[in-house]
Amino acid sequence: MTTHDTVASLTPAEMAERTGVSIDTLRYYEREGLINHVARADSGHRRYSADDVLWVEVLRCLRETGMTIEQLRHYCELGEQGEQTRPERLQLLLDHRARVERQMADLRDALALIDHKIGFYSDQLDESEAS
Repeated sequence: MTTHDTVASLTPAEMAERTGVSIDTLRYYEREGLINHVARADSGHRRYSADDVLWVEVLRCLRETGMTIEQLRHYCELGEQGEQTRPERLQLLLDHRARVERQMADLRDALALIDHKIGFYSDQLDESEAS
């Protein structure tokens, strides 16, 4: 889900609903240094911004496509270091993209095998029904 609307200030529950990650995951991401500089209300409770929403969506995408927490942490650390790390961040994403491409190819091969087996069983059922 990509969020382009204006988000003034989201509570952790609203953030979890908006991004599709649990409150526990949000806390975990903060502990691991993947989400930094989260604003606080006067009460001390976390308040997430539109930028935080977009960042969590990036983290979620990278996690769902197999990037490890260690790799995410490294990516975030590089981002914190500034513009001079752009080439390294780009390379990290290019490497991850290549892994995702390989995963997709493996899944296409697996799907073809599944389709073959479905065809095999469908043909056998058709033959037994015809008999």
